[in-house]
Amino acid sequence: MIKVGLIVPTLNAGPGWQAWLEALAQQTRQPDRLLLIDSSSSDETVQSAYDYGFEIKIITKNQFNHGGTRQAGVEHLSAMQIIVFLTQDAILADSTAIEQLLAVFENPWVATAYGRQLPHKNAGPIAAHARLFNYPAASRLRGWEDRDRFGIKTVFTSNSFAAYRLSALMQVGGFPVHTIMNEDTYVVGKMVQAGWKIAYCADAQVFHSHNYGFAEEFKRYFDIGVFHSQTAWLQRDFGGATGEGLRYIRSELFYLLKYAPSLVPSAWLRTGLKWLGYKLGTSHRCLPLVIKRCFSMHKAYWLEQSRQTFAVAPGGGLSD
Repeated sequence: MIKVGLIVPTLNAGPGWQAWLEALAQQTRQPDRLLLIDSSSSDETVQSAYDYGFEIKIITKNQFNHGGTRQAGVEHLSAMQIIVFLTQDAILADSTAIEQLLAVFENPWVATAYGRQLPHKNAGPIAAHARLFNYPAASRLRGWEDRDRFGIKTVFTSNSFAAYRLSALMQVGGFPVHTIMNEDTYVVGKMVQAGWKIAYCADAQVFHSHNYGFAEEFKRYFDIGVFHSQTAWLQRDFGGATGEGLRYIRSELFYLLKYAPSLVPSAWLRTGLKWLGYKLGTSHRCLPLVIKRCFSMHKAYWLEQSRQTFAVAPGGGLSD
């Protein structure tokens, strides 16, 4: 049987953490090793995980990095063949979720797989639509030959519930250690370029959604814009996000007209903020650091960028 490791990054997981741990304990396929990477929580997150058999790695809040932290976990579990990632707010929906996700790796060309996300019970209509749009009921397999059909959606994935074939992940260099977000999209793009397949497994399900406020939507899309500006090869090989964005807007409009028409003005405002945030993110090099930190959801990233900018290079000059 293949060896499977599970990694979850945490920070003050809160009142839903016990339900998360219980859902994991009920899985028909238990991972062989469990690793918690905690950013110095001040609640009972670490102790509760330890009681459920997790290995614990503590880092400071400033050490957390979306790609670097996950890559450190991968290297810690380097004896595993498959690595499953879950976030602390993604609760496994039934006892077979991990088993279903792992089953797709019977196909030797599958490098990574991600599961279906269902909205939490407290999800508003806008958040619920986002889950339904991005995580449909039908599973699918995507590869390099599908890029003309799916465009940038070819490399769509999620870091909330996904699994990676370790050999394929390391073949493309692992997770990038200096990226603001979307480290999963980055490695999936590299895998698809290398001829691997990505599987969407609709039968492997978690409850996961966010009721973002207006400011959070702006900041999130600012960070997405930053990521896209730094990965021009993704748009070159798989196309831009504009077409998919327009399809999302149309879908959201019809959904809200049917289920929550009073939220249509709010949705349009959010769309405008997303567009503005994204455009500013793609032009972030023109903005001063203090503004970038203000606009960003992931502020620690800019502290690291600042340290790199003013670090003295080996030759005596300043690195950039």
